[in-house]
Amino acid sequence: MAVLLALALALVFTPWVRKVAFKIGAIDQPEQRKVHSKIMPRMGGLAVYLAFAAAVLFTHQLDNKLIGLLVGGLVIVLLGILDDTRGLPAKVKLVGQIAAAAVVIPFGIQVEFITNPINAQMVHLGNWGIPVTIFWIISVTNAVNLIDGLDGLAGGTSFIAALTLAAVTWQMGGLGMEVAGLALILAAATLGFLKYNFYPAKIFLGDTGSMFLGYALSTLAVMGVAKAATAISVIVPMVILGIPLLDVLFAILRRYQSHRPIFQPDKEHLHHRMMALGFSHKQTVLAIYAVNLLLGVSAFLLTVLSDSQAVLLLLILAVIIIVAANKIGVIGKAAKTGIQSTVSASQNLQQRSSKM
Repeated sequence: MAVLLALALALVFTPWVRKVAFKIGAIDQPEQRKVHSKIMPRMGGLAVYLAFAAAVLFTHQLDNKLIGLLVGGLVIVLLGILDDTRGLPAKVKLVGQIAAAAVVIPFGIQVEFITNPINAQMVHLGNWGIPVTIFWIISVTNAVNLIDGLDGLAGGTSFIAALTLAAVTWQMGGLGMEVAGLALILAAATLGFLKYNFYPAKIFLGDTGSMFLGYALSTLAVMGVAKAATAISVIVPMVILGIPLLDVLFAILRRYQSHRPIFQPDKEHLHHRMMALGFSHKQTVLAIYAVNLLLGVSAFLLTVLSDSQAVLLLLILAVIIIVAANKIGVIGKAAKTGIQSTVSASQNLQQRSSKM
């Protein structure tokens, strides 16, 4: 019932949000770093949040954690709307993200312990759980935000991650069943929006949507997977959200290698590199979806395999990811070559323009 309601509401709300976005100036202008070539409405994440929140409110009995999730989600959505309409400085956005992440703490959503994967002993964090929780939520929020570079990419990635989270928490049983239901509602709301966001998109998620999806996924992971006492539980959320987290990690390494500011944007993210290798817009998105599905299946397997088997699977995944990342060019020499090629192309274009 709740899943179908979220899907239907997203299908209804998204065209309305699209009209509102044009009216209030929540639009995305084409520029050199972006793929689209025409003005596009953003702020589409408002439709996802409204569909998710309405479905939860109509079908669930509210408790502290649900209230915390919805209130924190509202804070991050309002922050995203401000950024989509006015454009906020990075520092202001970060402060807002910290505030939104901190909202859930008084409602009982917090990483209370971390399981040592070596000896399976639980390390209780005490008050340190607060900064760990905030850091985790902010990291995932920004990771999903940064991969929102192609039509349907961040939405589809989040949809697959939500389905994986639902499967993992359902398999855990107990309190995880409630989180599984919430993850399915989030997946349904995202799927309804994807009808309008998949290539060629009619509306973008905007920071409103990419930040909300990252926020919701990270918070649900804390509510569900992070509560597990198994040794491998600390790794599972990272595998579920592997693509956005790895893309951020590789961006940091890439910029460090080339002696550039870590927060300086570039066109060397995974989707940029795949398109530079000849993949079309749609092919790039579908290929990344496939990798997300592979990571999703791997995350589920980690919860049912023995610890030794899980470690072996993680090692295999790590080798495949490092080799593939270097081959594609998101790290290593290929990335540097890509950067040099981009600079050379830009210089050639400037020279041609000056001669005309």
